[in-house]
Amino acid sequence: MLTKAVLFDFGGTLDADGVAWKDRFYPLYLAEQVKVDRDRYDRAYYAADDALVARRLSGCSFRESLLLLVTGVLEALDIADSRLASRLCDRFLQDSLDTIRSNIETLRELAARFRLGIVSNFYGNLEQVCLETGLAPFMSVLIDSACVGFIKPDPRIFQAALTQLQLDPREAIFVGDSLPRDMKGAKGLGMPHIWLVSDHSDPVVPCCPDDLMISALTDLQEALL
Repeated sequence: MLTKAVLFDFGGTLDADGVAWKDRFYPLYLAEQVKVDRDRYDRAYYAADDALVARRLSGCSFRESLLLLVTGVLEALDIADSRLASRLCDRFLQDSLDTIRSNIETLRELAARFRLGIVSNFYGNLEQVCLETGLAPFMSVLIDSACVGFIKPDPRIFQAALTQLQLDPREAIFVGDSLPRDMKGAKGLGMPHIWLVSDHSDPVVPCCPDDLMISALTDLQEALL
C-alpha cells in the first residue's frame, strides 16, 4: 500500500538521533560531579517523569518542562541546587535544539512527499514545544499522550494520529528510537516502522525480521525511496 504519512516520536528521535532523554541526561549529571549509580539515577528519573505526566504541563515552554524534570530528579536524589538544575537543563536544551535544527531540512524535504506527524509520550505541552522549536509547520498532526490518555506502546495512541489523518495503518510509517514503545507499539497496529538506533556497534535485534534501521534522521530520505 502506498505510504502517505510519516509519523515520528519526539524525545530521542527528532531532538536526538536515537538516544532517549534518560540516557542523554545521565552523562550530564556525571559531568557535573553528581555521584549517582545508574540504578538510583534511573529510579529518580522515572519518578520525576511520572510526576510531570500526572501534572499536565499545558502551556509550559520546552525549557520550563526540562527544568521541572531536572529539579524533580535532583529532589529524588536529595540534592537541592537550583544553579545545577539550570545548567543541566540548558545543556540538554541546547543539544536538543542543535539536533532539531540539523533535522529541519530533512523534515522539509519529507513534507514535500508525505504528511508528517508526531506521536509522543509527553507532558501535555507537545504543541507548545513544537511551536518553539520550529517543528510545528511541518506537522499535520500532533498526538500528546497526556492529552489523549493513551501511552505508547498502546496502539490507541497511534490510532489517534491515523484517525485525524484519515489513513489506514499500512498507509503510514512510524519512526522512533524505542523498541518497546515505538516499534512494538506500531507493530501492534500493523503500521510499518523504522527504528532509529544511535549506535550499531552493539548487537540490536529489531522486533520484525525485515525492519529498517537507521542511525540518523538524515538517513530517512534514502530509506523511504
